[in-house]
Amino acid sequence: MTIKSQADKLALYQFFGCPFCTIVQRAIARNNVEVELRDIHEEPEYLEQLVRARGRATVPVLRITKADGSEVWMPESRDIAHYLDQQFGSATR
Repeated sequence: MTIKSQADKLALYQFFGCPFCTIVQRAIARNNVEVELRDIHEEPEYLEQLVRARGRATVPVLRITKADGSEVWMPESRDIAHYLDQQFGSATR
């Protein structure tokens, strides 16, 4: 499988066993997108980054780092899945 071209750098803040995170992980697989998975229970640094940016530790959250260095933090599993489907072209649901 090849990874679709992308300019933005993506990181998913999540933890193992989170059912809402699974929705996003399926969208990542369906769209063959390169996303760094950041488990907030395994790495305290990831939890700190999430809380610093969002003010809480609710997951999943997709961090989108643009080419210019700006960041967008996108919460909500269905919003993230929709974004990935729209950006990376999967018609399969």
